[in-house]
Amino acid sequence: MYTFLQPWLGLGLLTSTGNKWRSRRKMLTPTFHFTILEDFLGVMNEQANILVNKLEKHVDGEKFNCFFYITLCALDIICETAMGKNIDAQTNDDSEYVRAVYRMSDLLHRRMKTIWFWHDVLYLLFKEGWDHKRNLKILHNFTTNVINERANEIKRDEEGKSDDKGTTLSNRKCKAFLDLLLNVMDDEGNKLSLEAIQEEVDTFMFEGHDTTAAGINWALYLLGCYPEVQKKLNNELDEVFGNSDRPVTLEDLKKLKYLECVIKETLRIFPSVPIIARGLNEDCEVGGYKVVKGSQIVLVPYALHRDPRYFPDPEEFKPERFFPENSVGRHPYAYVPFSAGPRNCIGQRFAMMEEKVVLSWILRHFWVESNQKREELGLTGELILRPTNGIWIKLKSTTSLGVKSSK
Repeated sequence: MYTFLQPWLGLGLLTSTGNKWRSRRKMLTPTFHFTILEDFLGVMNEQANILVNKLEKHVDGEKFNCFFYITLCALDIICETAMGKNIDAQTNDDSEYVRAVYRMSDLLHRRMKTIWFWHDVLYLLFKEGWDHKRNLKILHNFTTNVINERANEIKRDEEGKSDDKGTTLSNRKCKAFLDLLLNVMDDEGNKLSLEAIQEEVDTFMFEGHDTTAAGINWALYLLGCYPEVQKKLNNELDEVFGNSDRPVTLEDLKKLKYLECVIKETLRIFPSVPIIARGLNEDCEVGGYKVVKGSQIVLVPYALHRDPRYFPDPEEFKPERFFPENSVGRHPYAYVPFSAGPRNCIGQRFAMMEEKVVLSWILRHFWVESNQKREELGLTGELILRPTNGIWIKLKSTTSLGVKSSK
């Protein structure tokens, strides 16, 4: 199933296997170290602030679909953290690159579902095949140009160190993943090729915006349906931030325990990636049935997370399920929003960090009311779990409602 991603992502972390995957994963794991992720807090705060300013116009207004607001914010965050490139998606949602990212995701899912689109040559006989080719060129040209530009900048920076001329990379707010990839080395001391760097940057772009955007959207929907949970969360935000509009710090993130439980429970009910595929490399038995080596296995976290043995009243939104005392003894694979085992999501810390920052900004400013019943969402299990009908909410100011304390 994942071979359809290869024209866009090449053989990056998501699509590669065997020794290539092991070697690449080992090289890239240090780039997701918490001390490096801390550098990205500035970008997350900046973009979350822009989002809050855009949402202000909806306060005390009619219900509106918040899905694309959140998605554009996540896209700005991943572009700046992965590539060091500010594309201003929130202020210019009509950019060619933004449109190509969305269109490619749709095309990939349609191709997976449509058997006559599977053969590469046949695919090009259809309009969709040509659309795929055109969008692929836009995506690859964009990342190639950014990578070359940054590689040249680093080269100039190194040359500038000897004569103290020019603008150095150290003058920038933070290093992007791309900077780290340009300097990472394997066990033999070899750097990644520019082609390999493009594979990983494209993979980060694909995996790193839609998933977190969906998680934030679903959290807002659920909080809007459960005001008692939102009130508890507001109390925690009030304890940590008071009435302050200040940026979120690493210390704040550590204190936001209930928010973390809210996000985890959201990902249980609405996992951003609803389906994971694996190839079996040995025979095994599942539920009394023998499954032979070479079979394609599809795992469905959306269903797994609703097992009443581990999650009683599975459709109810109860963040308390993830309190440490309530998680004792739970099977480690009963809850896998980021997959599990050696191929788990390398960016899960990044995702949790981003969701905490963006949600804390939104909920410090607004009280959320949801305007849809579950059955009205029109769930669609594409590459990402989306609501066909959008997420429709109303916003009220937390200050005018007296949700914030006066301290």
